Amino acid sequence: MLNDLMQSVIPSIYPILKQDFALSFAQIGLIQLAFQLTASILQPVVGIYTDKHPKPFSLPIGMGFTLIGLVMLSMSHSYAMLLLSVSFVGIGSSIFHPEASRVARLASGGRHGLAQSLFQVGGNFGGAIGPLLAALIILGRGQEQVAWFALFALAGMLLLTRVGFWYRDHERKPKPASVAPIVRLPQHIVTRSMFILGALLFSKFFYMAALTSYYTFYLIETFNVSIQDAQIYLFVFLAAVAAGTIAGGPIGDRFGRKFVLWFSIIGALPFTLALPYLDLFWTVVFSILIGLILSSAFSAIVVFGQELVPGKVGLISGVFFGLSFGLGGIGAAVLGVLMDWTSITLVYRLCAFLPLIGLLTFFLPNIRDRR
Repeated sequence: MLNDLMQSVIPSIYPILKQDFALSFAQIGLIQLAFQLTASILQPVVGIYTDKHPKPFSLPIGMGFTLIGLVMLSMSHSYAMLLLSVSFVGIGSSIFHPEASRVARLASGGRHGLAQSLFQVGGNFGGAIGPLLAALIILGRGQEQVAWFALFALAGMLLLTRVGFWYRDHERKPKPASVAPIVRLPQHIVTRSMFILGALLFSKFFYMAALTSYYTFYLIETFNVSIQDAQIYLFVFLAAVAAGTIAGGPIGDRFGRKFVLWFSIIGALPFTLALPYLDLFWTVVFSILIGLILSSAFSAIVVFGQELVPGKVGLISGVFFGLSFGLGGIGAAVLGVLMDWTSITLVYRLCAFLPLIGLLTFFLPNIRDRR
């Protein structure tokens, strides 16, 4: 929650940065790209290394990078400084996520989908309240107020140090014998399935980039709402994302990951297609429904990948969390350029077809947890 709360501050202050630095949508997209690429490139590397050499206290170190980035962001007076500061926040996230996902799985008691959803919903809740706090603390007072969010980083470092001690002690305990044999699928099926899961991530996070990075601009331009009201509507959307996330894991534990993927990707299609043609009230309603449905996919995708490649929790978590950040960053940059060339409304109409990629779920194998 604390980690994603601080990350969500960055897109929340884009209207301020756009005005103060006279930025184009393309430059806003590049800021998001710098942030999310640094938050993605290192994650698989961290996951591979920690699969072999667990590092319990890397968690507070990652939060320390975030603290540095937020302080730098509050003092940035040039575009280059903005890019550097958000990159520090991204590096902190890339160190945090693979090991944090492993801790969630270790603490799951075998209910891996539920644990991943709880981990994710914490992040989504933080991502939802971040814009609301940004509206209360930063908007109208200037970007210098971003420094207050460094207090959340300090709190996170204290909490993660305690978690690090638990993680270290858990790693020292003798591992019990497996109660069930590990079933390994043929390599060609695993490879094909990983590509399909990557395509599903692409459809989800490119569409989510259109909402998380540009939803406030869309509401301001289309319906002439104030910046503060737009931030509140963004909070409502992100709160729906948090609520939907918690459902995906337990449903996947009960009925299988593939069932969740069918619903979470294809189920959003009617609402995404209608969204660009609605008035303000129904835009908010449909964005809530889209957030609820799409958000249930990610925990199912992560656990599906962990089941495809047993024993590589850090690697798979790093790859999928890295992909999610990278695709979100690339999506924000590409969509920003398209909006400069065309319009926000046209881009939203094009992105509405992205959930069709969910039809690839048909080609995934049927994997169910058996204990």
